[in-house]
Amino acid sequence: MPKILITGCSSGFGLAIAQKFLGGGWDVVATMRTPRNDLLPSNDRLEILPLDITNPDSIAKAVETAGPIDVLVNNAGVGMLNVLEGTEMAKIRELFETNVFGAIAMTKAVLPQMRARRSGVIVNVSSAVTIRPLPALAVYSASKAALNAFTESLALEAAMFGIRAKLVLPGSAPTTGFGKNAVSRMGMEIPEPYSEFVQDYMTKLRSGTEFTTADAVAEAVWRSVTEIDAPMKIPAGADAETSFRRASHLLA
Repeated sequence: MPKILITGCSSGFGLAIAQKFLGGGWDVVATMRTPRNDLLPSNDRLEILPLDITNPDSIAKAVETAGPIDVLVNNAGVGMLNVLEGTEMAKIRELFETNVFGAIAMTKAVLPQMRARRSGVIVNVSSAVTIRPLPALAVYSASKAALNAFTESLALEAAMFGIRAKLVLPGSAPTTGFGKNAVSRMGMEIPEPYSEFVQDYMTKLRSGTEFTTADAVAEAVWRSVTEIDAPMKIPAGADAETSFRRASHLLA
């Protein structure tokens, strides 16, 4: 059976993606910074490995242990919800280290084996904020826009070796904890002049009826991998699909 390696499987999108491919009969390498064996059902097609995508040694060890990889899903990422004035440069670099450089490093690590076999798929989980900009997400959006540009160019380089590079763009997903934890996780506070604005925005966001579920993201990744003619960019979730349609209309 084909083998897929997924980063960031301890919760949310990554966990759902792992479950989806296990259910589809794939061999799954689920990676986490701190491995847990209680998150996924015991299965002889499942391997759980430690992986810190900001650590070159950790990447090299995980890729070597996993063996031949048919599909790489760069899902691991860090959220950041804050206005620019309240965002320290050190935190911005930390965000890019994971969301951009980590995905690039993982891709670089698996490309040689895919090129040698002249087959493979690389799926990068980006965000619909790159289609429809939202406030208090300038830095996060910039990191995902960089991931988009990287993937689009990579697709042109890799195609000659039978390798496909794809993007999945989830919409808002408060249920994953992003909205609640993105500020505290990065150790920052929203500056007072902006606090009321951001609080009002978050209240409006949570009261919306269209959200992206982890299952919707897993389905989008499944489609990008299994459908040979799948689009380069696949929105995941009702809100992302709405943003995608509006953007396509404006560009038509």
